[in-house]
Amino acid sequence: MQLELRDITKRFPGVLANDKISISADRGKVLGLLGENGAGKTTLMNILSGLYKPDSGQIFIDGEEQVFGDPAAAIRAGVGMVHQHFMLVPVFDVVEAVALGAETVSGPLGTFDRAAARKRIVELSAQYKLNVNPDAKIESLPVGVRQRVEILKALYRQSDILVLDEPSAVLTPYETEELFTIIRSLTATGTTIIFITHKLNEVLEVADQIVVLRRGRVAGTADPKTTTRQELANMMVGRDVELIVAKGPAKPGDVVLSLRNLQVRDDRLDMAVDGVDLDVRAGEIVVIAGVQGNGQTELVEAIVGLRTIDSGVMTIGTHHIEKSSPREVSDLGVAHIPEDRGRDGLINYMTIAENYILDTYHREPYSKRGVLDLKAVNEQAAKGVKDFDIRTPSIHTFAGSLSGGNQQKVVVAREFSVPVQLVIAAQPTRGLDVGSIEYIHRRLVEQRDAGAAILIVSTELDEVLAVGDRIAVMFEGRIVGILSGGDATYENLGMLMGGASFGGGVAA
Repeated sequence: MQLELRDITKRFPGVLANDKISISADRGKVLGLLGENGAGKTTLMNILSGLYKPDSGQIFIDGEEQVFGDPAAAIRAGVGMVHQHFMLVPVFDVVEAVALGAETVSGPLGTFDRAAARKRIVELSAQYKLNVNPDAKIESLPVGVRQRVEILKALYRQSDILVLDEPSAVLTPYETEELFTIIRSLTATGTTIIFITHKLNEVLEVADQIVVLRRGRVAGTADPKTTTRQELANMMVGRDVELIVAKGPAKPGDVVLSLRNLQVRDDRLDMAVDGVDLDVRAGEIVVIAGVQGNGQTELVEAIVGLRTIDSGVMTIGTHHIEKSSPREVSDLGVAHIPEDRGRDGLINYMTIAENYILDTYHREPYSKRGVLDLKAVNEQAAKGVKDFDIRTPSIHTFAGSLSGGNQQKVVVAREFSVPVQLVIAAQPTRGLDVGSIEYIHRRLVEQRDAGAAILIVSTELDEVLAVGDRIAVMFEGRIVGILSGGDATYENLGMLMGGASFGGGVAA
């Protein structure tokens, strides 16, 4: 189907999210919609999918104007959307999850015809090479397969226009390549794809045309065959962007964090961290690389006091922390940037100011003799907003209403608002745009250069190679190799991440 959005405008209190945006997408093509967090991408697509109504503007499909009062109307017109945060019922199986709300019924009582639904799902899965088991429980599926189930949901509803909102945000590089294969299969049969992303490499690989949004407006268009990552990044942000943060050589000092023969179990009581030895020194950045699910999450949770260890020794400076609480670890000068900012980093229904003091509310200047000093809270929160370029109408704005990049800046501003000797940063730039990534990397390097020890966990090889002074690779709960930043390459890191070894180059 041919899609055109013409002069779409949408306002929210204090924010002009979409300002007369006009874009078009051709049948059987991929339109890459690129922009920073908060640029208006998702709002625009929520209008297309019927979740929001535009204040003004028009939607045309095959030349015919459409007015969507709700998502059901958009679905009837052939528009399907796969949201960044999947909307699947965990206890359902694939057939139930896909058919929910569009059930095939039979008989006088309108009974759900599971056999007919299952047959259709199997056909779609085979046609588009989705490779989904129709009888599997959603809660048992890996993230990449859950995304395919979301795509199946849209195809089951006969969507000819498919919107993919940040589809690779939680995927491994291998799963992302599988997704691109699926996208090519869909466009080959005439499906129009709108691919929302902030990842430059991906939009260049998969899109037929690129539209860049900035602060609610169309900043420009680009041909992926002729444009470059640098040109797209500059267009997104509106200035020259450093795609690789500038940093001098590390000057390692004393050991700040020491792990010896650490063993930690996961929630199923399987051994997730199995005998890890690692030192992180003042004035260096150590990055733990690896595919998600190889013990990195449990390792970080153990260090910051959120998970009990089975055995081993953990010290920060001269302090043993094997049995320390999160507050005791924090009081040692440890900053923690969690991998899931929405679940572990912020309380969405609290304000920026309230989130800013979550782990320091009991200390001066915020608390005096057990009484909260709101003036001091507001002053320091306002300073953090200014220093860390947090884009918000007010420090009293709820954290949940901020874009992902600004939410992450709130977390980083809070953690760096007090002197730190150790920074634990898990997936610090997951889901962020190039401008925010540049900013977070620069702040981490500043902490290193100020003498802090930095431990980063990341699945993004670009990030690993950009910031790591030393790189430790985890596979199946173990450190399988440690490389200096200068010796690390995509190839040797990829081999270690997959559990293979290579000739030489591993150094402790």
